[in-house]
Amino acid sequence: MIRAGRGCGKGVWRLVLTVSVLLVSPVMQAQEAFQVTLNQDGETIADMRPVYLQFRAQALPDISPREVARRYQRLFEQSDEPEVRIDALNRLSNLQSLAEEDLHFSPDQEQAVYHEALGSYDEILARGAFQGRLDELLYQMAKAHAFVGQGQQSTARLKQLIGLYPDSPLIPEARFRVAEAAFTAGQFHEAEVLYREVLNEAVVSAPRAEQTLNDKARYMLGWAQYKQGAYRRAGESFLSVLDRQAQQTLGFTAIPATSLEMIDDTFRIIAIMAAKGGGIRIVDEWLAEGGGRSYVDLLYDRLADYYASTGHYLDAVAVAGGFIERYPSHPGVPSFLAQIVDVHLLAGDELRALQAREHYVTAYGADHLYQRLSESDQQRWQGFSRMVADHYYSDASRQSQASGRQTAPQVQRDYRKAAGYYAALAERIDAPGEVLRLAGDAALQGDDRPSANAYYQRAAYQSGPYQAAADAGWASLTLQREGLESKNEDRTVGAGGRLFITDLSGYADSTEKFAAAFPQDERLAKLHADVANRLFQAGDYGEADRFAQAAIALGQADVTTRYGSWLVSADAQLALRHYSAAENGWRQALTLAGQVVPAVAPEEQQRLVRQLAVSIYRQGEAAESAGAIDQAIAHYQRIESVAPGSDIAIKGRFDAANTLLQSQRWQSAINELHRFRNDYPNNTLTAQVSEKLVYAYQSSGQPVRAADELVGRASLNNHVRLRAAELYHAGGAIARRNTLYHAVLSTSGQASTAADHIQQQRIRHRLLQSEEASETLRADLVLRELGSDWHSAETLAWAAESAMSLGIGEAERFEAIRLTHPLARSLAEKQHAMDAAKQYFNQVAELTDGELYSESLFRRAELYRVMAADLMASSRPDGLSDLEAMQYDMLLEEQAFPFEELAIELHEQNHRQLERQYFDRWVQRSLDTLADLHPGRYARDLQWMSWGPDDGKGEDDA
Repeated sequence: MIRAGRGCGKGVWRLVLTVSVLLVSPVMQAQEAFQVTLNQDGETIADMRPVYLQFRAQALPDISPREVARRYQRLFEQSDEPEVRIDALNRLSNLQSLAEEDLHFSPDQEQAVYHEALGSYDEILARGAFQGRLDELLYQMAKAHAFVGQGQQSTARLKQLIGLYPDSPLIPEARFRVAEAAFTAGQFHEAEVLYREVLNEAVVSAPRAEQTLNDKARYMLGWAQYKQGAYRRAGESFLSVLDRQAQQTLGFTAIPATSLEMIDDTFRIIAIMAAKGGGIRIVDEWLAEGGGRSYVDLLYDRLADYYASTGHYLDAVAVAGGFIERYPSHPGVPSFLAQIVDVHLLAGDELRALQAREHYVTAYGADHLYQRLSESDQQRWQGFSRMVADHYYSDASRQSQASGRQTAPQVQRDYRKAAGYYAALAERIDAPGEVLRLAGDAALQGDDRPSANAYYQRAAYQSGPYQAAADAGWASLTLQREGLESKNEDRTVGAGGRLFITDLSGYADSTEKFAAAFPQDERLAKLHADVANRLFQAGDYGEADRFAQAAIALGQADVTTRYGSWLVSADAQLALRHYSAAENGWRQALTLAGQVVPAVAPEEQQRLVRQLAVSIYRQGEAAESAGAIDQAIAHYQRIESVAPGSDIAIKGRFDAANTLLQSQRWQSAINELHRFRNDYPNNTLTAQVSEKLVYAYQSSGQPVRAADELVGRASLNNHVRLRAAELYHAGGAIARRNTLYHAVLSTSGQASTAADHIQQQRIRHRLLQSEEASETLRADLVLRELGSDWHSAETLAWAAESAMSLGIGEAERFEAIRLTHPLARSLAEKQHAMDAAKQYFNQVAELTDGELYSESLFRRAELYRVMAADLMASSRPDGLSDLEAMQYDMLLEEQAFPFEELAIELHEQNHRQLERQYFDRWVQRSLDTLADLHPGRYARDLQWMSWGPDDGKGEDDA
């Protein structure tokens, strides 16, 4: 920076020399005329040249500038004319300024030349005759005196110029030089007055040179007032300098190099005065008096810089904070917030610097505020965000390591802060992946798992490719896996902590997303296998198999992973009833089981074999249900080759036979059943074989073999005997049937149910039909029927027939008995036979009402008629007289008559069945007998007419 007292403070003589020179190397060729402009020279005394004449010269000859300079110097030394010497000096000075090569004109030589030139100036003044303007000559003399270090003489000439030529255009410059001399001499009050005179004479419309002189005067006026301690007046002056410079430089955005040092020095001295006078309060007062300035931020900035440079760091922070408080909407606020950070860093206060950075980041955390920042401020915000986030993360890590408690509330809060800052930063940078991953790590350490998962997902899938993207995706999957395991657990979290609970579907979707994004990741196979296993446990068998197959298909999958995936696939396919695929899965798993390290336990391998057998068995069931009998049988039978001797292999054999039965392949079924019984005589299923063989024999038209199978059983009860007897009966093996029937009857006892009674009666009936008649069996059948509470039409008919047969037998025995003398003995025997026959015929009447009933009436009537006839035909005692013989006959008639009457009565009873519209051959025979016994009533010619319920004639016999 430029400090007061340098340059302008010592007085600046301005000389602007414009020369257009055409140079052709190595020597200067055609050089145009040049011009020296008065009142313009360098910035410092050392730059000043006392040349003032303006002239034009013709193009110089084609000689070197060094030679031209030598000639002018010789002209100056040899000429006695002051005007010539002055002109030569002027040209020599111009050449020295324009030449690009050394003219061998040293500073000492230059000083000597100007000392000699002063004499020429004096001579001209002494003569009082000069072709130019004397005010300009006085001005150049003053410059010359100043150049050779004769300051008092220079000032005297300037004052002479002011006094003699008050209207000269050189007056402002002269007054400024006089004021500069007073300032240099420490006469600050006089300098203030003189500077004010310069300002009073200058006008806005003045040439640029005079405006520049005005600016310098205003600037030096402030310094003169400052040197006097008049800070308020000095502040006003310096602020007016800045006001003009702000206008001229477009708000200090286009500062020319010539004004840079002055502007910088002005801000610096204002800061110094404000610091000495009370800080920002003084600045505010100055600004209030002037109505505010557009560059207010620069004033505060320089004051803060001054405090910081002098070690007053808190004052510097107060100034920056004061500006932010007073001008919260000013675009310079971000710079002041950053300045606070810099001041704390300069003070070595890292903690406050961090807090200031955090304040900066928080202030522009909202997106609409961030967008208002300049590009550089946005970059600063990003840098501060990263620093703050890194600090909280590392600080939480240190605390965690020091205390050994990662779940301490402060540690978790710091981690969560870090996560928040990382996440906000990621929104505003081009490559956010790594920052988002850090946000996820921090949120996870802070026990905020939902946020951690969200950050990891964005880091993995929404941040473009970068080295750690896959790790971020994996971290998200790990959190989701933990979330799955937390669903059924009672887990607690620290203060502010949040569990992440997800569902299996989301975990599976994330797995596929990870696989699509990172297909070469070496963890994919195990990931797919894990998802497959979880899906299977959840009952989503289709998806489980899909993920398992995805794991298997990856070339990176190791043996253990492929083994586990095949297990899941096989189980899933079995559950889906895709039994063929399940079989393949189990076979693959069994193949890999021997390669897994550590080796699969024998018990587990046996389980795999059984599962393989089950899958084959299920294929058999499916084929059987689909009607593919041959396939079903093949599946059932090949189980034995996979798991020989196993229960499922035995069941497969058994079901193969059953399938043959169901498909009515009787002989094949019979053969398979016999083979099964021979192979597995002690298996529990073998007990069912006999029944199935019976069924097969019976269904294939082999009832005798079916009965033999039944009879061949170890435990033979009446139920089995009856079944076998029925089969023998169907097969015509009557003798074997009857053997079983006799065994049944001998062990049955009294029937306890209607079914038993009917069954036993049927057995008796069949025996009577197939064997030589057994009177005992017939009598038993009749008695069982009469003594039973249960009857059927068949049993009643069978019993009536048996009773009739027994009655006929007794009647025949009755008829065979001859009544001989002595009559009492033979009559008693015959009477007994008649009673027995009559009892059976009565039983018939009791058991039926059909034709047998008519027959029983007829036969009972015949018993009486025969008895009457036999009585009359019985033998007479020998030696009877005629009278005795007649009396004996009469006695026999008396004995026979009741029998005859009973016979007529029973025949008539049979005849009366006509009244109920019943007629059969036994009714007819009774009518015929009645005609013999009672001809007067029944021996008539009759003609029977047909009759029926629909016959409307109802005619009698003629």
